[in-house]
Amino acid sequence: MDLEENSARKAAMAAFASASAADLRELGAGVPAPLDAELLRGPETGLVTVRGRIGGGGAPFNTGEATVTRATVRLPSGQVGHAYALGRDREKVRLAAILDAVWCDARTRAMVEEKVVAPLLRRQAETDARRRAEVNATKVDFFTMVRGED
Repeated sequence: MDLEENSARKAAMAAFASASAADLRELGAGVPAPLDAELLRGPETGLVTVRGRIGGGGAPFNTGEATVTRATVRLPSGQVGHAYALGRDREKVRLAAILDAVWCDARTRAMVEEKVVAPLLRRQAETDARRRAEVNATKVDFFTMVRGED
């Protein structure tokens, strides 16, 4: 897998991880993906350590733990797919792993990009824009007036 292909897969996997199970189910219906994929690992839920930095550039420190669910599947055609997502939604992670495996097949990659990844990215961008608009609607601008008494 070359660097460009690796980056594209990473972006697709991020879109799957950010989506809801309902979105994956709805959009994945347009892709010929076998729902009877063999589970190689999971879905299983565990914890990962969350690290942070003060100001984005300070020394890293542990801030706590987050729940993560992962799965690995193999399609009847032999492609293997992996998925990780925050939370405990095992069905979502199983679907994401199946879609990843279908994405890995060069014959179906364009279809997954067109029918699943692109709509997910559009929905996520719309959600982000709506949230930004809601936050900006409540934004308070503070300013200082110079009164000239000094």
